[in-house]
Amino acid sequence: MGPIAKSTIQTSFVLGLRLLIQAGTLLLVARMLGPNEFGIFAGVAALAVLIGTFSTFGTHLVLLGEMSKDPHQREHILSYAVPTTLISGSLLFVLYLGICKLLFADILLPLSILICIGVTEIILLPLYVLPTMEFLALGKTARSQLITIFPLGLRMLVAIGILISSTTEPLLIFAWLYMAMALLALVLMKSKKSSAWLSVKQWRIATRAELKHSAGYAALAMTAAGPSEIDKMLAVKLLPLGVTGVYIAASRVIGAATLPVIALLLSAMPRLFRYRTEKEHQSHHLIKWVFFTILLYGLILTGLLWLTAPLIEKLFGEKYVGIAQMVQFLCLVTPGMALRQASSSILMTLGLPWVRAMIEFLGMLALVLFAVIFSYFSVEKSVALAFILCELSISFVSFIYIYKAQYE
Repeated sequence: MGPIAKSTIQTSFVLGLRLLIQAGTLLLVARMLGPNEFGIFAGVAALAVLIGTFSTFGTHLVLLGEMSKDPHQREHILSYAVPTTLISGSLLFVLYLGICKLLFADILLPLSILICIGVTEIILLPLYVLPTMEFLALGKTARSQLITIFPLGLRMLVAIGILISSTTEPLLIFAWLYMAMALLALVLMKSKKSSAWLSVKQWRIATRAELKHSAGYAALAMTAAGPSEIDKMLAVKLLPLGVTGVYIAASRVIGAATLPVIALLLSAMPRLFRYRTEKEHQSHHLIKWVFFTILLYGLILTGLLWLTAPLIEKLFGEKYVGIAQMVQFLCLVTPGMALRQASSSILMTLGLPWVRAMIEFLGMLALVLFAVIFSYFSVEKSVALAFILCELSISFVSFIYIYKAQYE
């Protein structure tokens, strides 16, 4: 068994745990809030997640790429990655609040909820992701993912507690504990790994050259998350609230089901970074193997989701009537989503971050345009159809660029 296959299997077990936690939290929060409140919460959280991908300004991916080739680069990169994340995250948090007021002015959410979600996704969790990149760069993919899912596990426990307590303000309490659990994860990380973010004395402002180098990775981090988050924001604006909750829940189910794809990519990425400059022939072979495996998984997953859709509706409860049909409709996107994740990651390892960012950015524009146009013809399926077309088009164009980069 090869090292990537072995690492993929190990990581798949960890991501299987993540899948259980993520799916369990999704079910708990969805049942706890109901379609209306869940749709609002998920739409606002999607905006925070999307903006939060830019908080590190790409330094977490620089850390991954450089440490994959030379682990001794850790302190050099972390010395500017941590302050960059703090400064960038703080500025983006202010931007997030302004966008919330513009996009969701008609949706009444307490400012405290917006602040809790924003601080968590834009400041706290981007800081938390830096140490996970170290383990990933060193080939310790399973351990990296165990660390990543820890805050998710804490969040699931919170959701269970709130559901049991039957509080009259579940959304408000969940938002505060949402932030508290992320803060707790940071504290525990620091106690376990005292040098996780170096000492303050070692921090420095990034040079212009360093920021220029990380800018491409920053752009692709945001555009990579864009197609999976913007559709949730569009759903809040274009769909009735009840339908929004059903769509977002179904979409999150589809997203969670592709976690094994992430396991394979995370296991292969350090080797792809090294092969790009060292072993061109093996790089070609590895890329073909990754594409074939992920396409096969995407097709199998489509069939499984289609068959289990009625069971998924029963799990979500009677308030989410129609989610089975929505899941079955979104099954069409699973091969495209899996291939998009693969092709986007490969473009990055080939040293083409700006190409990836450009393709995904255009895909996001197409998603917005299609969703608005389709909303005039089909209320319930407009965003879903736009999402499917977006994922398929990004994966197709990315594949063409990869082929040219490899063989021309």
